[in-house]
Amino acid sequence: MATLSRPVVESVWEGKMFGIRAGIAPHRFVGIWAVVVGNRVFVRTWNDKATGWFRSFAKDRRGLLQIPAGREVPIRVRVAKGDRLLRSIDAAYKEKYNTPGSLKYVRGFATPRRRVKTLELLRR
Repeated sequence: MATLSRPVVESVWEGKMFGIRAGIAPHRFVGIWAVVVGNRVFVRTWNDKATGWFRSFAKDRRGLLQIPAGREVPIRVRVAKGDRLLRSIDAAYKEKYNTPGSLKYVRGFATPRRRVKTLELLRR
């Protein structure tokens, strides 16, 4: 599986909010936070609902990432593994989303139950 293109990775690096849609069936985009670690893009779910995007990706690894300017990028996902990588993703969230209002969520993203819900976004 190939990583996302450089312009897409740069857009994620620079942006704060993105849209994600799991699967190929048409439905709405959900707003998410995304980070870049080593030119790779990662996302975590806050609420692991039975009907949420994370579980939808478990059934169909295809989807779309919506980046600024409304561009929709076809993606595939895989689960991110390895404590070193997950610690780097924790740090990337802490660095990027550093406003007082974001800190609660950054701390929450670093908990074990959310760390295991980390996905890498790849080119489809």
